Amino acid sequence: MMDEKKLRKILSDLPLGDIRYYSQTGSTNDMALAWATEGAPDFSLIVADEQTSGRGRSERIWLTPAGSALAFSVILHPTQVERDHMPLLSGLGALALTQVLKDHGLSAQIKWPNDVLIMGRKTAGILVEVVWMGNQVESAILGIGVNVLPVSVPLDSDVLFPATSIHSEGSKVDRLEFLHDLLAKLLVLRPKIGEKGFIQDWEEALAYKSETVHVWTEPSPEQSSESFTGIVRGLESDGALRLETSGGIRTIKFGELHLRPVK
Repeated sequence: MMDEKKLRKILSDLPLGDIRYYSQTGSTNDMALAWATEGAPDFSLIVADEQTSGRGRSERIWLTPAGSALAFSVILHPTQVERDHMPLLSGLGALALTQVLKDHGLSAQIKWPNDVLIMGRKTAGILVEVVWMGNQVESAILGIGVNVLPVSVPLDSDVLFPATSIHSEGSKVDRLEFLHDLLAKLLVLRPKIGEKGFIQDWEEALAYKSETVHVWTEPSPEQSSESFTGIVRGLESDGALRLETSGGIRTIKFGELHLRPVK
């Protein structure tokens, strides 16, 4: 069972800013956003054993039943390099997770832009939100939710994309040890943001490479919904998705969109 004493002990060797633990909270990202405005140190961590109203993109709910999953948010005070490459923060979380899963014997892929798949099923999601000071990003919140035990996996009828958990796929990881390894990997990869090798590693982990996918965007006040099909060819240097469509190469920027393989 997770508690603050165990959490602090197992993370004691990592250079974290500070830690706040909650047995239950609505959203770790909401807690982190509030803490960031209060002056939380860089790489401070919010962890919840149970999350009742977590969210993914498009305000979709991400529930975390008690004792079954990881729900945490890391507060980053971006360097200038990171401010110049803000879209890569989602890739930072996803890439760190795929590499740690590999260390624990599981092959995982990144479903662009912010989901991690095992055997084609979603096991984790990443949500990045920012705190602005004037026209400059003051803080970025890297929120990560990971299904660890089978009980954390929602029914297929309740989700838009089939899900799984780490234990369901055969790796009986301890939640706190896995959190330690994931935070350690984030610390290793963070200085590599903006480097060519970072994009190359993300591209190598990309799901549906050379496969045909269907992409559609959600309507906004500025534009109507779009829908198109193409072959995944890789990533641009800014993390945008490169698709080969019937009209040529198309670059897909980050935003409120959906991506599914064409069966």
